[in-house]
Parts: sequence; structure tokens; C-alpha cells
Amino acid sequence: MSQEETFFSPREIISELNRFIVGQEEAKRAVAIALRNRWRRQRVKGDLHKEILPKNLLMMGPTGVGKTEIARRLALLARSPFIKVEATKYTEVGYVGRDVEQIIRDLLKVALNMERQNQRHRVRPQAELNVERRLVQALQKKDQQAGRSPEDVRQALRQGGLDNERIQLEVTESAPAGMPMMDVPGMPGAQMGMINLGDMLSKVMGGTKKRERTMTVKEARKVLLNEESDKLIDEDAIVRQAITSVEENGIVFIDEIDKICASSERRSGDVSREGVQRDLLPLIEGTLVNTPQGAVKTDHILFIASGAFHFSKPSDLMPELQGRLPVRVRLESLGRGDFVRILTEPENNLVRQYQALMATEDVTLEMTKDAIETIADISTKVNAGVEDIGARRLHTIMEKVLENISFAAGDGKEKRYEVDGDYVRAHLGELADDQDLSRFIL
Repeated sequence: MSQEETFFSPREIISELNRFIVGQEEAKRAVAIALRNRWRRQRVKGDLHKEILPKNLLMMGPTGVGKTEIARRLALLARSPFIKVEATKYTEVGYVGRDVEQIIRDLLKVALNMERQNQRHRVRPQAELNVERRLVQALQKKDQQAGRSPEDVRQALRQGGLDNERIQLEVTESAPAGMPMMDVPGMPGAQMGMINLGDMLSKVMGGTKKRERTMTVKEARKVLLNEESDKLIDEDAIVRQAITSVEENGIVFIDEIDKICASSERRSGDVSREGVQRDLLPLIEGTLVNTPQGAVKTDHILFIASGAFHFSKPSDLMPELQGRLPVRVRLESLGRGDFVRILTEPENNLVRQYQALMATEDVTLEMTKDAIETIADISTKVNAGVEDIGARRLHTIMEKVLENISFAAGDGKEKRYEVDGDYVRAHLGELADDQDLSRFIL
């Protein structure tokens, strides 16, 4: 998001979030302001914009109420590098496990992929011409006796008439992807000693290799398009832009933050738990993290922490960490009315998803208003009696209600199903009433 780019107002951000998320107006308002302030900071003149730090958020609320979804949709809206991590996956430096700086390295990988896709899209027209030229050459080499001119081959290629023809091509093979990272001994936290084994092997074996492959024209298009696009883009520029994107627009969502703090009544000897909090402090406040691609400053990355805080409270976090999460919002538990809205209002609501799945079998699925209200009633009842898992309960209930329809739809005997309140009660009534069964099935 460039400084000159016009961005959504807070009201427009909330309107966009409302397309996918029901309720939780306080949380939407907080993230909308945080995102708009980031855009405002980038427009501040002079050195002052470096001093304006993001107001990181702490979201509190039970599971399944929309904490993660709000952050994910916000990142999509802003076209920002985004990563969701669980605080419990990290350990204090010096203990076996992942250190918190890995969060920034993973975020940079996301930004690199985003920037590479953007650059490929930018050079796509020229890359497609180069792909077409290589395909024409390969087809002519194969059909030397056919007597077709390059123009005839090109026209047939553009019309899709040659998609199933098999050709032989020389394509580039890069070093194996996903090779592990290795620490150099004596450099804790892997801050300076990260070596990508894939890069090492690539250099030892003379860089990229060429290999002859036989494939259809349709398959070759995809392989060659990536190869030709990568020839046209500047890898160094991608790295520079990705680092800038992380530093200026990155969003980190740290879930389960409450699991790394112990309540005053339940203090334990887990030193690593508080150690993770200490390690998070410089990351959130602003520090320099070394990555294989270069150093990344975290001063202006937006951090959104979240937790249920069932057995602890935000004041159980270290005071220094509390101060680095100044904006706090509480997300409310979902009730019957919220469940009805979740099943009907969002663009990607569950009812529409199941209807789309059934449509692939040429089956029409209709759900009456009474059915939706009954599902909402049962979800509320089970959440209250067993465990409150929020909107995730709807997935369990819907799957159980539509189990027989999903099973029979593949037979092709019935082309239309109507689900009403009686149907829902017939399939779920006894389960919802029986607390013991509800614990294991719903």
C-alpha cells in the first residue's frame, strides 16, 4: 500500500468486514482505526512519521467469536503480509523449540510470495509472448515433416487446438524447495548463522539445471509461464520490496496469548512461559530481526494478540507486555440471534456453502427460515450446556443435520431436498436433549 494510494475510511473498513463477520462492532471499530492510522502515518511529512508507532491490539473473548477472522479479513482488505501464530508454539531462547523471531522470518516468506506474484502479474503479457514463441519452436521441431508454417502453428495454439499434443521441452530445475535451515554453532537464536541448505546445494551443483521433459502443451504453458516470468523479474527488487512491505504493512496475529501467562492463583514453575513473554517484548516494541534475506525492523508492524482469558486475565501478563498492547477490546459470546445472522447474512455463509456443494451433484438444497432458527436454538443450547465454542458449533450441527443428504446426493435419485424445522428436530432433537451424547457428538 503506497503512501499516495487512497485507502478505505474506518466506516468503509467496517462495512467491508460486515460482509463476512457478524456483530463484534467494538473489535471491528478498533481494527478499522488501527488500519486507517497506519495509512495516516505514511502520509505524515518529515521524520515525525518514523516516531508514530502502531497501537497494537489485545482481543479478549471466547473461542469461535471471530477474533482470528477479523484479523485475517483485515489483512486481505489491506493487501498486507499477514501471519497467524500460536504463542504456545514458541519457547524462550536457550530452550529447545522455535524462538519468537521465527515469526518475522515466516512473515517475510509470506511477503516474498505476495511480491513475486505481483511481479509475475506485471510481466505476464511479455512472459506469455515468450511462452508462445517457445511452444511454437517445440511444435515445429516435432512436426518438421508436416510443413506447417510458424503462423499456422501459432494460430492453432491460440485457438487451443494443440493443447493435448505432447512435446519435449528443456525446462529449468531449481534446487529442491523447502530445504531445512541450519544454525551455526555458537550463534543462539539463529540470528546470524542461518544457512539455507537448498542454496548451498544449488551452488555446489552449479546453480540451476536444465532437464528435458515430455508433457502436453497445456501442461507446458503453466511450467513455462512461471519460468519466463521469473526471467523478467528482478529477484533483488522483490526482496527489497518484500522487506519494505513487512516493515510498513505487516500484520502479526498472536493467538493463545493467555496460555503463556499464569493467573496469580495458579503460578507454576514454568520459566519458559514467562520467558516467551520477555522475548516478545522487543519484537513488539521494535527491534532488528536478521533473516536470510536481510535485516527487518519490526517498529511499525501491527501486532494483534488474542486470548480467551478463561483462567487468567490481561493483568497477569508482564506489565511491560501489557503496555505494548494498549488497545483492548472484548468480544462477546454469540447468542441465538447471532447464529441466525451468521447462517444468513455473510456472503460466504454456511447455508450457501452447503448449497454450492450439493449443486455440484445437480441437487437443489433448500433450508427454510424455521430450519435455520431451530439450528440456532440447538447451537445455543449445546454451547450453554456443554462448552461454548461459539460459531464453530454451527459447523458441527450443520454437518450432523445434512449427513444423510450429503450421503444420498451422490446416488442421483433425488434432485431436491427441503430442510425445515421438523427435519432438524428429527435428526438432532434427542442428541441436543441428552447431555452425555451432546458432549461426544455435538
